[in-house]
Amino acid sequence: MTHHNQPPRPKPARITGVAHVLAATGYSLSGLRRLWRETAFRHIVLALAISAGVFAVVGAGMVEFAILAVMFLLLVAVEALNTAIECIVDHLAPHWAEFARDAKDLGSLATMCLVCANGVFILAVIARSMAAT
Repeated sequence: MTHHNQPPRPKPARITGVAHVLAATGYSLSGLRRLWRETAFRHIVLALAISAGVFAVVGAGMVEFAILAVMFLLLVAVEALNTAIECIVDHLAPHWAEFARDAKDLGSLATMCLVCANGVFILAVIARSMAAT
């Protein structure tokens, strides 16, 4: 973000090859540090730990653990996009605006859909385990 009294900075030179991979990794880690400041993300991490513990107790297989990991990674990705939307909207509309409310509500809906999908999967694994005993 540039301040109104400062000229915009020039666009950085394009990075390619291995340097690009390293730079992209750094950007992703910066995003992860930013996402950690979100309470919802910390709740997702806690839910993953609890879910993995429950899966261990009910005897879930490796495929179920792998699906759990993929489901939670999808949830993290959507939460990151939701947070990005919120950052942009807060910058563009510091005061209440209908488009800002709608954008935030839609981002929240996307996250909620994946939270529900994770819950359905977790409950299905638990139910299957209970039915097998």
